[in-house]
Amino acid sequence: MRGKFAYSIAMLLMMVLGFGSRAFADQLPLFISRHFGDALWAAMIYFAFRVLLTRQQRWISVVLSFGFSFGIEFSQLYQEIWINELRATLLGGLILGKGFLWIDLIRYSAGILFSYVADRFGFARIRANRKG
Repeated sequence: MRGKFAYSIAMLLMMVLGFGSRAFADQLPLFISRHFGDALWAAMIYFAFRVLLTRQQRWISVVLSFGFSFGIEFSQLYQEIWINELRATLLGGLILGKGFLWIDLIRYSAGILFSYVADRFGFARIRANRKG
């Protein structure tokens, strides 16, 4: 249960940081405002899969995160009225995005891989310290 709680906190932290990177974009360095939002979104997806799959190996969450994130990005190539109207809503835009960008695939990859490394080495070290 502690694992699910820790992953839930990490997921919520990624959401807050992601919203913050959008809300305060004009006050952040250009590199951060351009790239961190998508990386944080993908990190949130990774931690969401960890919440759901706490007892599974981490690589499964990595693969599912890549599949989900890349799937959402490639779905943006589909431009029909009904889905564009859905994307025009706040929630639809946050989940489905607005338009396909190749650079987003790199941003997602960075977010997922950073989250995996933090999970693999950071959370493992925290757990080890609690036991010792």
